[in-house]
Amino acid sequence: MSIRKRSWKNADGTESTRWTVDVFGADGHRERRQFESRKEADAFRVATEGQMRAGTFRGDAAKLTVKFAADSYLDYCEGRRQRGERMTRKNYNVIEGHIRNYVCPDPKRHEGKVRPTRLKPFDGGIASIKLSQLTTRGMCDFRDRLRDAGVSVVTTRKILSTVHQMLGYAIERDMCGINVAKGIRVIGRRDEGAHKIVPPTKEAMRALLAVADKDFKVKLALASATGVRAGEFHALRWHHLDLARCEAKIETRVDAYGEEDVTKTAAGMRSIPLSQPLVLMLKEWKLRTKRKKDADLVFPSKRGWYVSHDNMVKRKFMPLFAEIAKRHKENPTEYPDAPKRFNWHGLRHFAISCWIEADLKPKTVQTFAGHSSLQVTMDRYGHLFKSDDHKKAMDMIAADMFG
Repeated sequence: MSIRKRSWKNADGTESTRWTVDVFGADGHRERRQFESRKEADAFRVATEGQMRAGTFRGDAAKLTVKFAADSYLDYCEGRRQRGERMTRKNYNVIEGHIRNYVCPDPKRHEGKVRPTRLKPFDGGIASIKLSQLTTRGMCDFRDRLRDAGVSVVTTRKILSTVHQMLGYAIERDMCGINVAKGIRVIGRRDEGAHKIVPPTKEAMRALLAVADKDFKVKLALASATGVRAGEFHALRWHHLDLARCEAKIETRVDAYGEEDVTKTAAGMRSIPLSQPLVLMLKEWKLRTKRKKDADLVFPSKRGWYVSHDNMVKRKFMPLFAEIAKRHKENPTEYPDAPKRFNWHGLRHFAISCWIEADLKPKTVQTFAGHSSLQVTMDRYGHLFKSDDHKKAMDMIAADMFG
């Protein structure tokens, strides 16, 4: 295998340069690959030589396109979904959406659908590019086209993450030698980053609990005390609650399609302590409910199935804000004004903010929240941690310096 530099003049007089890698298969057949830089050519050479030593190199892979790899990867994901290998229908739909809407855009994808899509057509995909010609520069150009089309920083990162996973699969199947999507950065404006989380106030939570009916109050209390995600909340079964030890074990989640799986990450499998008042409410709820076996859902539908989260929010949660406003209007002296509306996920923010206010250590907060790393906790909630110690440290430094 050899690398050489090729330079030539174009019709307009400009000069072009490429780095060429000649690959010779076991049958003596030569294939030629071109790259923008020597670094990319070297990376390809090293990866290809490794495949040759392992006996996995396939010369005909040079003809395969990104679309071929994408279709093959989706087939692989569908197989995992059917086998229950940590691939839910929601996971699959997200991956398929990234590929069919952006990586390999299919303009006919949304034709005939009852609900019109809000997505703008994107024609800057990379479907026709051969895997052997896909470069880091090409991925950066793809990233820039996404941003120019108005795709947000967060979504662009997720799309590139899907491409990274897809190319990882392609490497495993000997379709390509390097993952050119690795390490691609997406930088947006300063106001496009993650916004500081502002959790609901305790006054707002008291107002919601005051107008909720007896049964829904239990749901509000549990969600706002444990900070469990919606999918984890709806998947709770009685064997997950150890009321004698005042503890909740979070092990599973359910998605919008009613498919149950383990938690989102390994860190999501955790135990959360329960307060005595909350345990008492749960015991009373268990006496009232018809379904109280260990395998029964804690908060089932009338048929014993998973409750539709969207329906619960629309029919039970959001009307609480209107009820507070109504009571305030009728008797403003007795009932406070309605708090600013927030979604169900705000209950998770409320719980975590309460743990921070109670001076729990950051690592403990991370564990109870089920975050994959402490960095995630600090990025989202770092501004809520008390800074008294920081001020004292600055005062001590100043005292030493200025007497």
